[in-house]
Order: sequence, then structure tokens, then C-alpha cells
Amino acid sequence: MQSPVNPSFRDSTIAEDWEHALISGNGRQGVLCHGSPSVLRFTLAREDLFQPVTEPLEPPHTAPALPRLRELLDADRFRDTARAVCDLAVQEHPGYAETRWIDPLIGAGILTFTPATPGTGYQRGTDFATGVVRQTWDGVTVDAFVSRAADALVIRITGTDGTAGIGPIDGTPEQPIDYTVDRHGDDLVLTGRFGGTLWTGALDGWTVAVRVRRTAGSVLIVARTATGSRTPADALAALPSGDFDTLLDAHTAVHRDLFERVSLDLGGHPAQTLFDAGRYTIISSTGTTPPTLQGVWSGTYTPPWRSGWTIDGNLQAALLAVHTTGTPELMPPLFDLLDTQIDDYRENARRLYGLPGIYAPGHLGTHGRQNHFGPIWCLTLWTTGAAWLARLYLEHWQHTGDRDFLANRALPFLREAAEFHLGFAEIHGGRARFSPSYSPENDPGQTGDQACVDATLDVQAVAALLRGLLTITSVLQIDDPDAVRWRALLAALPPYRINDAGELAEWIDPRFPDNHEHRHCSHLYPFYYGGDPAFDEDPALRAAAVRAVRARLRWWLSEASDEMGYGLALLGVAAAHLGLADEAYAALTRIGEAYWRPNMVPTHNRDHMFNVDLAGGYPALVTAMLLRSRDVGIDGVAHIDLLPALPSAWPSGSVRGLVARGPVTIDLTWTPTTLNAVLTSPVDRVVELSHPQGTTKIHLAAGIPHSISA
Repeated sequence: MQSPVNPSFRDSTIAEDWEHALISGNGRQGVLCHGSPSVLRFTLAREDLFQPVTEPLEPPHTAPALPRLRELLDADRFRDTARAVCDLAVQEHPGYAETRWIDPLIGAGILTFTPATPGTGYQRGTDFATGVVRQTWDGVTVDAFVSRAADALVIRITGTDGTAGIGPIDGTPEQPIDYTVDRHGDDLVLTGRFGGTLWTGALDGWTVAVRVRRTAGSVLIVARTATGSRTPADALAALPSGDFDTLLDAHTAVHRDLFERVSLDLGGHPAQTLFDAGRYTIISSTGTTPPTLQGVWSGTYTPPWRSGWTIDGNLQAALLAVHTTGTPELMPPLFDLLDTQIDDYRENARRLYGLPGIYAPGHLGTHGRQNHFGPIWCLTLWTTGAAWLARLYLEHWQHTGDRDFLANRALPFLREAAEFHLGFAEIHGGRARFSPSYSPENDPGQTGDQACVDATLDVQAVAALLRGLLTITSVLQIDDPDAVRWRALLAALPPYRINDAGELAEWIDPRFPDNHEHRHCSHLYPFYYGGDPAFDEDPALRAAAVRAVRARLRWWLSEASDEMGYGLALLGVAAAHLGLADEAYAALTRIGEAYWRPNMVPTHNRDHMFNVDLAGGYPALVTAMLLRSRDVGIDGVAHIDLLPALPSAWPSGSVRGLVARGPVTIDLTWTPTTLNAVLTSPVDRVVELSHPQGTTKIHLAAGIPHSISA
């Protein structure tokens, strides 16, 4: 059966540069479709095509200096603390004299097609349900997609003949690359080989194989990027066979299933299209690894922050909606990535702090060693990376109920993350202290110094980690000998601080004043997920969190802000969790107006830098306004709130396929006076349900949909 192509949006922009291209991808490979009827350009990329530029080093051996670092922090010598780490690193290896970045994710090549009949009347669009990018003009149709089934780019041009070519991307690489192009009739193979001295494990190169087949009415092009060395003949022989429709049907069976797990109807409100566009982008850029900062697309040798995976909020935002929108299979690629780097995390913990357990650095790429830090961006002092990642293991279990995953993947990772903090946290007078500390990527009071003590995020993430471990072991009925230590540290964690303005403080230590003119809001971390019991038990603390959201949002809505839109999405999610419909909608509106281009791909700053973090953050924000759920505890009761932050701009609507923690799948329809919901659980479950009309307790039978009306 032929899969129909119905573009989800249409646009007449002719994009000569890759950043404004339309996108398709299968997670392993991506294509950026741009150019014009004069010359079509398809910029290719692959998830693991990181150019070896910076040899990984052992993390600096700062463990012996920890007492001295703590003394400096106690003496308010924050910049000296960060500098001391840098000085020790340079003494150990001169390579630390300059900031060391991860290797860059680069483009694989540009496939061109020069039509015999260029023409006018250009239109373009992307079908989110099939992953097909369509470009048309004067009787010519060009369809392109990256097949999930065949792992190849497939292009069909009808209405004109033309000439295909292949070459490297534009620009100059940081290190030399040797390119060759082999022709076999109409077929082409681009080979890239990395020059210089390569270290053990470094990638040596890649190939782009292109097969061109012509018929009386069309041209079919099939291409694949593959990393590693191979001959041109082998690269061509590995390309899949089949006609366009057969290849598209096989791909669509997988892609459409993922995309159509959720459907949203907001009566034509613009948020509906951006919700779909964001989900499409994350689905298309999740392969054997999670989306990088640029997803699975690159048209440059020097992507911002080298692309890769930044785990102090970026990656978490990109993945924030995969569970609630019913695509949990997009999360294990993250866990697989962490598995490949776990030995590096153990070495980080040992060398940086002399401790067992794991320490995950802020930037992950081809390795997980803590190599990236400096006198201002003092990232060796950020110890909460693994604890934050641990939350994603808990999210996966909460939204799938997978006990095998819980026992065999989640529990081991959480144990090692906790083992580090059990050794790292100092206990004085029964109170835990986190020194050194770091609140991403903020400087208290705009001092320029980021080194600190007792960032609120540290306490929140470690508390969630410890509570999660106690819940897991209870659910699995494991009598863990470390449970006593987990409870002791949990009991010793300091209470959250409310600052003089009545806001939840970003630093528990009162020496550090808040700085609301900042892109991050890490102290609102619990409200990205299932909440924190402390805020449920203390109305004053909850009110302080509300004030903190509003204070940070005032800056975001001002003209002074022009940064990192995903931070605004996280702020909006926190607002929605707290029931602040107006604030959540204000964040959503600013994101939609300032951070999306006509190609339906978001940017990092306002109309600047192709970036996919918001592609996850935007649908997560929409979802948070429609559904809130708390962590399911040992009793198995699901706590679900419907329409917790519904804005007046959405008086009527419907959504199908949202997933609450439990898991419980929810279909929801509302009008100004009515609400109808259908809840389904895979197991017998009690649900405590809240909605604008009241609260109720319902009993779900396994697999049986339960309807409510209010």
C-alpha cells in the first residue's frame, strides 16, 4: 500500500543554507533538504560522525586538593577555587592550558541534484506522519525521507531529469580531512578520511554511497552514510534495493506508529503545529543514541558547543516529552550511551574526588571523561550530573512499569550515583553540605563567579535519587544493606531556603544572592518531573516556588533575554506543574514567537542557531498544561491532575494518548463547561484523580478503559 504524503505545513522559502533546511531523519542518519529549483541540496549527517579533534585526557587528579578547595570556598575565595582546579590540571598535563572541548558532530557531505527544468512557483513542506520532505515547482515533485527500515536516504524526483553530484560540506575543518569521490556510472561514493595522528578508539573516516536510477518518469536516488573504513564497491553494495513506494511503506509503518501515539486538537491554535513539529524532530533524531544539540543533523565542521550531549538541562529538555507522549522506546538510547561511558564516570569520581560511584560531566561526546572546564565555567565542581540522569531512569519506570528495567538497569545506575554522594556530602551537626557546588550555569548575584556551596539543585537531585532508591528496593522487595545510609543522608539534607524576596532560593547557602537574569532555572528541577514532597507539605515553600517562577519569567519576557529557549520551556513546565496557567501560556507564546523558524525547527537563541532542545521542551510544556502526575509510590496509587494549567486561549480541545506516571494512558476532551476523559492502565490500579470540577478516586481494571465526565 502506498503511503500518502500530506505535508503538515507549506512554505515558499528558498533556503540556501542548511540551518533553514527542512529535516528528515531516522535517528541514525539525517538529511537537511535545501537549495532551490536551480540546484537542490541534501546535506547528510550521521549520529556517530564526530571528527577526532581533541584527544581525551584523564580527568585531572584533584582529589588530594579537595580539603584545600573547601577551605577556599569557606573563605569566600570562589574564583580562586575554580582557578586552583585549572592550575592543578595544567601541572598534570599541558593540554589543559586551553579549554578542551568534545569532538564536533560534522556533516557527512552534500548531495546535489541539478534539475534539467528548474522553473518557478517553488513550495516546500514536511509530512510529520511519514517523515517525507516534499519540494515542488512547475510540475516537478521531489520527495525525500530517511528510512527507519532500510537506514538510507531515499529521494524521488518526478517531472524532470537532472544530474546528481556529491561533495564535502562547505567550510574548513578544524583538522585536515582527505576527501575522494569515486564514480561508477551514475553511482557515486564520497570517502572522508581523518588525517593526523589518531588515538585509540578514534574514528578514522566515513563513506557516503549514492545510487542513481532513472526511469521514463522519475529519478530515484538512494544514499547512505556509514562510519568507518570500507571500499566504494562495498559501500554501494550495501545500499538497499526496492522502489520508492516500497521503501516508503516499510519506513512509514515504523515512523507513523511513533508519531501518531498522540494527537492534539486545539482548534487550530498555533501550538498544535509546533507540538507536532517538536515531536517529529525528536522522533527523527533518536537512533542508537539520543538527540545531540543539533539532533542528527549538521552542515558544519564547527557546531555550537560541538553538538554532542549537554546534560545540565539541554538533553533533559530534548527528552522531556518522550514518555508523556507515549514513545518510551526513545529513552533507552540514552541509557545505552551511558552504559558505554560508565567506566569514564567511575574514573571521574575517583580522580576528581577520590570517591567510589559515578560522576557524569556536563558535556558528553565520544567519551565521558571530565575534560571540559575553566576558571569561570568551573564544571568539575558540578557533581549532580549522574543524579539528574538517574531521574530519567525513574521516569522510564514510572511511565512504563517495566520491572525488569527497574531491577537490571535503573537500580545499578542509581546505586552508583548514590555511592558518590554518600562519600561526597559532608555531615556537620547532622546537616549535609555540598562543597564544592555549582548551579548550572549561573553566577550568584551576577558576580561572574560560578563556584559555590550548596546549590539547591544538588539537594533536590540527591533527595530524588535517594527517595527513588528506597522506592525501588521496596517495590522489588530487596533488603538492601545500603538503605540505612540512604535514609541517613536523606534525613541530613538541608531544608530549602526562602530568600528575602519570598522566593525559593537557587542556593541554600545565604552567601549567594539570586540572579534571575539567567537562562537556567535549575532550582525548579522537581517541577520538571513528579514534584517534591517538601512543596506539598509546606504551603510557604510552594508559594516561594511560585514567586521564583514569576521572578525568572519577568526577565524572560523582557527584551533583555535572548538565550537558550529550552530554559524558558523548562520554566514554563515548572509554572504548569504549580498550576500557573497564565505564566505557562506566556512562556509558550514567547517560545512560539521567537524560537521557531519557517522550517519548523527550533533555534537555541531567538532566530539563531539550529538546535533541537526546544523540540522536546515545547511539547513537554503543552503536555504539562494538560496533564500533571505525581510519582507512584510503594502503594501503586496514581495521582493524576487533568487540565492543571489550562489557558483561556484553549477553551475547547482534545488530546489522545497522553501517559501519566503509573503508567496510565489518558484521552481527554474539554469545552468551557464539560470534561470527558478515558483512563486505561495495564494493571489493576487505584487513581486519585483531580480536575477543574473536583476530585475523585477511581479503580481501573487492567486493560479496561474507564470513562469519566464532569
